[in-house]
Amino acid sequence: MTGLMKSEAERALIEAAKRVLPAGGFGNFASDVVIREGRAGRVWDESGNEYVDFLLGSGPMFIGHAHPEVTEAVLAQVPRGTTFFANNATGIRLAEALCEAVPCADKVRFVSAGSEATFYAMRIARAHRGRDKILKFEGGFHGMSDYALMSMAPKRPANFPQAVPDSAGIPAKVRDEVLIAPFNDLETAASLIREYGDELGGVIVEPFQRLVPPKPGFLEGLRALATEHGIPLIFDEVVTGFRFAYGGAQSYYGVTPDLCALGKIIGGGFPLAAIAGREELMAHFDKDRVAEDAFAPQIGTLSGNPVAAAAGLATLEVLKRPGVYEQVFATGRQLMAGLESALTGAGFAVQIVGEPPLFDVVFTDQSVQDYRTTLRGDATLLRRFNALLRERGIMKGESKYYVSLAHDAADIRHTLDAFQDAAQVLKSEHRR
Repeated sequence: MTGLMKSEAERALIEAAKRVLPAGGFGNFASDVVIREGRAGRVWDESGNEYVDFLLGSGPMFIGHAHPEVTEAVLAQVPRGTTFFANNATGIRLAEALCEAVPCADKVRFVSAGSEATFYAMRIARAHRGRDKILKFEGGFHGMSDYALMSMAPKRPANFPQAVPDSAGIPAKVRDEVLIAPFNDLETAASLIREYGDELGGVIVEPFQRLVPPKPGFLEGLRALATEHGIPLIFDEVVTGFRFAYGGAQSYYGVTPDLCALGKIIGGGFPLAAIAGREELMAHFDKDRVAEDAFAPQIGTLSGNPVAAAAGLATLEVLKRPGVYEQVFATGRQLMAGLESALTGAGFAVQIVGEPPLFDVVFTDQSVQDYRTTLRGDATLLRRFNALLRERGIMKGESKYYVSLAHDAADIRHTLDAFQDAAQVLKSEHRR
């Protein structure tokens, strides 16, 4: 497919969205496409156009859309009730599975979204330390809270450790409570931790930041520094949890934090996330275990609801099976190699950045190791390449290929052909 048709029905929906939704969308993916359905590794829009899906709902659909075992588990639960605002057996079993799988997880507390999970992880770290400041890393995405939206994607990066707000409406005082360091720069992080250690409530980091893997020794060094200064180390594993390994990035990279935020995959496509961590930190959610002024209440209407828990449990059962991660990594490696070959063969200088389950291309001849080096890439070329791929039936976000267990040989062939064709068209356009 080298062109996309738009049906009158889809055009009408797009116009309706413009009337009732800010910017015509949900604030997520481009608003000029309306998805009708998804099965396995593909999705279809309301015009009937078919795509190999590397968006995966921004990552949750790791084992594919409408997986029969997940669907069966959800349909079995729905007639028995969808939420109770109370403990339920399915949610308890999911909590047990998470504690068994994730190295740092003595206990977990459920919420409904990754933003909540990172927000509460930072809160209980501050409660534990009795300190207000958080150290985060430039370019790290930790959701939509005021603390998280500091130097996530600054248009004009400031001198470290100054934070730059990414959104209107954030109180100016929040900027004073967040310190910013460059990812993969252990020396700068160490100097900030030593200088501000008595003021820091916690350090939060994506162990794999957006697309950038940690340099050897970086996470290990953060772990040692946090331990030395008695500061809780938080891994934001909303994206990486159960994607790189069954125990998440902390298992994959071999570094255990004090707390982590989990989301996306653990809900099996339904709204569910969690804070997980060491017993003494998670005790701040239990008013009978800590002093009154150290208690951190957490209430959520849909937290741990049995439908999402059933979907999550069914997903984890699939991921436990032998060969699952080997298959995902093999698919990712094949796609990464094909993407690089197509673009370098067309004469472009590129870096393929990431790990096999999660990667993208940066149009640059320089190495990419942190947020500022990603800015060296040619964003205009990337946007055009993504548009050419969508015309050829490839659905992806602006900066990520999420690889699924459901992507099969036909999906891979289609994608590799699209890479080659789109790269040649980009080459011809670039020469003009």
